[in-house]
Formats: sequence, C-alpha cells, structure tokens
Amino acid sequence: MTGAGNFAGGERPPRGEQRGERPSRGERPARGGQWGGDRREGGRRPTRPTVDLPRQAAYEAVAAVHRDDAYANLVLPSLLRDAGLTGRDAAFATELTYGTLRHLGTLDAILGDAAGRDVQRIDPPVRDALRLGAYQLLHTRVPAHAAVSSTVDLVRAVGPGATGFANAVLREVAGRDADAWVAKLAPPMQSDPVGHLALAYSHPQWIVRSFAEALGGDLGETTRLLIEDNERPPVHLCARPGLADPGELADEAGGAPGAFSPYAVYLSGGAPGDLPAVAQGRAHVQDEGSQLVANALAVAPLDGPDGRWLDLCAGPGGKSGLLGALAAQRDARLTAVEVSEHRARLVEQATRGLPVTVLHTDGRTVGADPKLPEAHFDRVLVDAPCTGLGSLRRRPESRWRRQPSDLPPLTRLQRELLTAALRAARPGGLVAYVTCSPHTVETHVTVTEAARRSGVPVDFVDARPLLPARMPGLGDGPTVQLWPHRHGTDAMFLAMLRRT
Repeated sequence: MTGAGNFAGGERPPRGEQRGERPSRGERPARGGQWGGDRREGGRRPTRPTVDLPRQAAYEAVAAVHRDDAYANLVLPSLLRDAGLTGRDAAFATELTYGTLRHLGTLDAILGDAAGRDVQRIDPPVRDALRLGAYQLLHTRVPAHAAVSSTVDLVRAVGPGATGFANAVLREVAGRDADAWVAKLAPPMQSDPVGHLALAYSHPQWIVRSFAEALGGDLGETTRLLIEDNERPPVHLCARPGLADPGELADEAGGAPGAFSPYAVYLSGGAPGDLPAVAQGRAHVQDEGSQLVANALAVAPLDGPDGRWLDLCAGPGGKSGLLGALAAQRDARLTAVEVSEHRARLVEQATRGLPVTVLHTDGRTVGADPKLPEAHFDRVLVDAPCTGLGSLRRRPESRWRRQPSDLPPLTRLQRELLTAALRAARPGGLVAYVTCSPHTVETHVTVTEAARRSGVPVDFVDARPLLPARMPGLGDGPTVQLWPHRHGTDAMFLAMLRRT
C-alpha cells in the first residue's frame, strides 16, 4: 500500500497540507475549533456550518477523553444536551464516540499505515478527527463520500492546514474494508495469536493475554469475549426491593425484566436518569452482574445475628443502594465506608431514605476507628478498587489507559482492604470480595494471599449456589467469575469467605 501522499484516483495534496503534523501557532484554531465555519478568501464565511452537530459532539467527547483524561460517559451527555441533540442525532453521536474509543487501537494502526507515519506524529485534533472518519468508513453504513467529506470539514475546523492530508488518508482507508485491513496488518493467528487478536479486536496485548489466562487458555472463548467487549451494552436498571417491582418498572421504562438478577430491568437505550423511578430513588442504573454479587452476600446463609452490615468501599453507591434496600426489609442497618469525599457524597445521595450510615474514612482503619470495630459486622462487602477490565464495554477508554504497572499498587490495596474486612467480620460472619476484573492477580491471587496473611481463620464458601441456578458457565467454584459473553454482565468476580 502507498502512503497518503499517493493514492488511486486522487491528486496529491498541496505541499503545506501533506504532513498533517502540528500546525504553526497561527494555524491552530481556538479551543474546540471553529464550528460555524472558517474564514475563506476575502473574509467570507461559507453559507453552511462546516461540521454537523452530531459529529461535532462526538469529536468534542473523543478530544476530551484524550486531551483531558475525561470519561466519555461523563462528558458526552452534557455535550448532547448543550447541542440540543436528541433521538437519532444523539444516537449517532453516541455511536461515533463509543465506537471510535472501542476500536481505537485498530483504527490507529490503520491510520498509521494509510498516512505512512506513526499516528502520534499527527496533530492531536487532526488525529481525533481522522479516528472518527475511519470509524465511519469501516464500521458504519455512512457512505464513504459522506464520511470523507464530513471529516475533512471537521479537520478544516480543528486543523485547517491539514485538510488535504486528511482527504488523502481517508481515501486510502476507504480502499479496504475492516477485515481486509486486519488481514494486511495483524500478525498471523498461528504464530502470534495474542498479537493477532489484539489488533483484530482492538485491545492491548497485555489485556488479551490476561483474558486468555483467566479463560484457561481457550482462544476461541477469548475471541468471543473480545467481540462482546466491542458491542454496545444495554443499560441495566436495578429495581430497589421494597420500592419498585421489576415487572412494573420494565413496563414503566419500556424495557424488559433481566435474565438473572431478580431486580434487573434491561433498557434498549434512552436517558435512564430521566425516568421517574430513577429520579425518585426507586431504582438506579447498575449492571446486572453488580446486582448479582451484592445480592449473593445478602442471601448467603448466616447463623446468629444479622443486623449489622458493612460496605467497605462504597462509592459511588450502587451496591450500597441495593444492600440498603434489602437491609430495610430485614431490620438491618448498613454502614457504607468511602475514602473519597466526593464519592462519599454520592453514596449519601444514592442511599437517601434507606437505613444506611455513610462514613467518610479509609476502610483499612478497621479496629483503629471506633466506628469500625473489629469482629463486629455480620455481613461485609469489599467491592475493591481494581483495573476495571471487566467493564471495558461500558468504559472503552479504560483499555487504553490501564497499564500492567497499575497492578502492583492496586493488588496491594485490595489485599489490605480484604484483610480489614476479615477483621471487621464477627466470628461466623461473611465477607464478599468483589472486583470488576477477571485478571487472576486481582481475583484468585488477591483472595488467596489476603486470607493467608490476615491472621484471621476463614473458610471459603461456595458462591455458586448464591447465584440463580439457571446461570450457565459458573465454573467449578468456590469462587465465581461472570463474563459479558457468557452472562451478558460485566466481568464481575465473587469470592465468599466466612470467618471461623
């Protein structure tokens, strides 16, 4: 393949527009770009906006992710609201944003080949615009001419010196479909399966390797997981027990009851925050897997008193909300601990009206904090901070931010929190260790090491009977790993321990 400066059926861009590299200071647009159109010769403006609003919103979201380390699920809703986008336009902007972020690694490899240079040498605003354009060409039904022309218009707004370069690169990208690009650029599956899967399904190699290890080396199942990670997940609601009936909530929200959690409702789309049940605190947005692992702690058989529950890492409050609603039905009370002040406030909002006491403190202070005495609580949840590799379909940008170097400090924190939880549980009490990651270092290794080092005698409880009997693929126990491709949930891990 030739680079962007030489492509079939097109002219070479002017010399100043070939590079697509960082333009001079005088060429750089104002922050956010000139969305109303650029100045042309004679000071005249074009008669129409150069960038349509859905693509503008998608660009701003993707740019914020890369420029400001923002999260798309936090910045995109406000961008859609500010632009007045609803319905199909909002859906299109959302698809462009999340699709581009999910496929970023593969898109960058393709753009680098088409441009004849590493994408990191392309000016960031132009690079993000090209990513959006390449996604449209390879993964949507947008006609190629519309994808190219709209992206060139976008580049004209954010990097006007690179319009010819952008046109050349995108026309090169359009010369092959996605499968043909993978066949050209990915290493052979036979000799380098991890490298092939990483490029074909747009995940960093270390994550592909960790998934394959957690799945016992089954590359076929690893492939199905990677494919599922790149699909748009449905929105899951949790109908709070005692406050909302799942069937009635499904009718109210235009959704369907969940497959496994007794409280889950599936939505096909829309803005769940606008639903009356969510606004009134009768329901909240929560992945079905998170509901299942929290409910497992609540339904696990327990001898003796059962009125003092503890959520040791409570922010932002989804599991505390479900546990608090369950506690209200059983004359129990939940203590929710959160070390971050901002997240502690979110927990307070999420549990308003429930028998929940929120403590803004470090969960590792069990025994030193009089409000967190040792050997006191009947049921303890440790929803430990983790890499979040189990929710990459919902937060696709995380796959590009996380690094293997993140694991040592996280796993140390996980062990310390689980050790504190075991100290907090009374003899005979239960501790549920939960993490939204299938990485074996964050799951089996953390639990085994914490139990060994804690100095507290514990037994593992088989977690499988605590989940619905009809759930497939729960493994050999005693721990449980949920999977997007098996269960339609985030990849939640659950270990249940009993202090003896």
